Amino acid sequence: MKTLRPRIVISLLISNGGIVKTTNFDNSAYVGDPMNVVRIFNEKEVDELFVVDIDATRRNIQPNYKLIEKIAKESSMPLCFGGGIGNPDQAERIISLGVEKISISSAAVNNSNILTSISQRIGSQSTVAVIDVRLVNGTYYVWTGNGLKDSSKTLTDVLSEFSRENFGELVINSIDRDGAMLGYDLDLAEFTNSNISVPVTILGGAGKAEHIMELVERCGIIGAASGSMCVFKGKFRAVLPSYISSHQRQQIYDSVNINR
Repeated sequence: MKTLRPRIVISLLISNGGIVKTTNFDNSAYVGDPMNVVRIFNEKEVDELFVVDIDATRRNIQPNYKLIEKIAKESSMPLCFGGGIGNPDQAERIISLGVEKISISSAAVNNSNILTSISQRIGSQSTVAVIDVRLVNGTYYVWTGNGLKDSSKTLTDVLSEFSRENFGELVINSIDRDGAMLGYDLDLAEFTNSNISVPVTILGGAGKAEHIMELVERCGIIGAASGSMCVFKGKFRAVLPSYISSHQRQQIYDSVNINR
């Protein structure tokens, strides 16, 4: 019987054909060529790679299928791809290129039924919903279009809508914590994890392995995604793709059994 454990996911953003990293969904910094970055992470035994084309949604353009296929062929890690996906045909085509999962955000917030429609085509295990949130006056609100559009819906509203749909996983992305490297929003993580039945991954804020440990100790078996922590090094944020050590990973995996 397979033992469930937390997943430590690397999140990469694509803009203008390159890997970039944002802060609060703005001020993007160039990281490198997608193929080179993926090759580096192949050697790190990463649990999962989460890649999002942030241009596709902002510009309302089709997913870059040629680039997706190249990344899928290069990646030896389980791969989830998002950006610009709005219908089952697009999702099915991306899965056919060798991607294990697709993620859908803006289209799902605007019409949650799309999650079930896509799951019926490619399977719920391959369908990931993403919610981008900002904390405003003590309430979490959902934004779309890579943080450019206020949906006017609260996180509670969207979780309620999503709970009626069929999909396999939920990623919660904190716009406020994006790129800050000061730790996850643990209240956000706990609230989300307690209010939906599918597995949850938290993105936004990780700056060191201890932040992942704090998340796991608070929420148990959960996905911990990070971007800046895995591409920047030191106070001057020099570009150096990396992954937490095998020893640190084992400590995180073990902490679930110790604290539950």
